[in-house]
Amino acid sequence: MSNTAGKILVPIGFSEQSMVAMGQAMNLAKIKNSEVILLSVIEERNSMFDIFVSNEIEEEKMKNRVLVKLNKIASEYSEKYGVELETLVAKGSVYDKICEVADMMSVDLIVMGTNGAPKGIAKKFIGSNAEKVVRSAKCPVITIKGKNHKDGCDNIILPLDLEKETKEKVSYALEYARYWNATVRIVSVVLKDNTEIKNHLQNNLKLVETFITKAGVECTAELLVAEKKISLSEAVLEYEKRFESDLIMIMTKKEGSFSDSLSVTARTLIYNSEIPVMSIHPKARIHRTKSSTSF
Repeated sequence: MSNTAGKILVPIGFSEQSMVAMGQAMNLAKIKNSEVILLSVIEERNSMFDIFVSNEIEEEKMKNRVLVKLNKIASEYSEKYGVELETLVAKGSVYDKICEVADMMSVDLIVMGTNGAPKGIAKKFIGSNAEKVVRSAKCPVITIKGKNHKDGCDNIILPLDLEKETKEKVSYALEYARYWNATVRIVSVVLKDNTEIKNHLQNNLKLVETFITKAGVECTAELLVAEKKISLSEAVLEYEKRFESDLIMIMTKKEGSFSDSLSVTARTLIYNSEIPVMSIHPKARIHRTKSSTSF
């Protein structure tokens, strides 16, 4: 097990879901020997309203109230878990400030709650804060939607497609599996009558399974053969229930892509998974000959 100290950023909105994420972050921080940074963001109001109503004194009072509440939570959790905590309060766009603080504090992980897909116009034009953080953050982001999570982790789901799997994703799977002595379960999906793709996927699955097993981590690999077309995200959401899984690891997009948008698979899993999803943003590569997995 690695015992290298790091920093985990936990955005706190004082909602039930953010406190669920807080608990999971503390469990992980204890294992990783990480410092935890709690961040509350006071969202900016309408600019015209600010001109006539807001002033520096009111703003400072609000920040102080939030900080007192945040410090109380930090004190309680620090005593309970024996983990060092730091608190910060910022004003502005939630996802901008989360990414800004993550960069400024050189955190190696963000853990945050999400209530699922935004509704109506927001879904089309804005997206959720969780999605925007996943899309923009340079470090991995664990999003937590459900409310019932155990403290440890027995099974990590690692989805694969036809692209060559990245060392980044496998490295994280190995790292986190070792924290909990968990099993890595690799999964992919193919249509029943597509023999060529089936053979390619089987080869990919076997290569990754062998690599992980030789690294001393328990691993399984399964190719799901579907009668009708089904997306990888749909297959993964069904597959993880068979093992009472605890974490899904995905790549946010193709490594060679210049687009800031998430892949469909990534977005679907983040919004719909009842277990935590760890999204890994691929690092930029200067020299490339092949594309890599797009999750």
